[in-house]
Amino acid sequence: MITVHINARADCPVPRELVRRAVLEALYREGVEAGELSVTFVGDGEISEMHARYLDSHTPTDVLSFRLHGEGEDPLGDVYVGHAQAMRQADEAGVEADEELARLAVHGVLHVLGYEHPEGPERTASEMYARQEGALAAAVDGMAATRAGTVGR
Repeated sequence: MITVHINARADCPVPRELVRRAVLEALYREGVEAGELSVTFVGDGEISEMHARYLDSHTPTDVLSFRLHGEGEDPLGDVYVGHAQAMRQADEAGVEADEELARLAVHGVLHVLGYEHPEGPERTASEMYARQEGALAAAVDGMAATRAGTVGR
């Protein structure tokens, strides 16, 4: 069984069902059948504090991931998404805010599963990026199908 916890403060509106579908899609695509993950949406202050504490960087970031499981164990992890940073990135990229929030949740989950990506322009050519975008597209399509009256996952 896979359990996904989605947490957000009242001032961080989150498309919970899209995020849940996107995270589950990423996990299913990776063959994960059991595990527990939390995805928490926080403001700039909180994500900046965490970024400083764990990565010695003193700026807001978009996502931080913590792998809490050992080798060979079911995935267990925490993902923190910087809500305000996600909103800025969505605006800069010209994408829907809900989509960017779900994208970052999937990105964090893939890090929990052990994926890494290069920095810089080659990031979008990485295997991790392809997996992220594939899971996100399937989740977005699933939401559209549900709204149209067909049954999704």
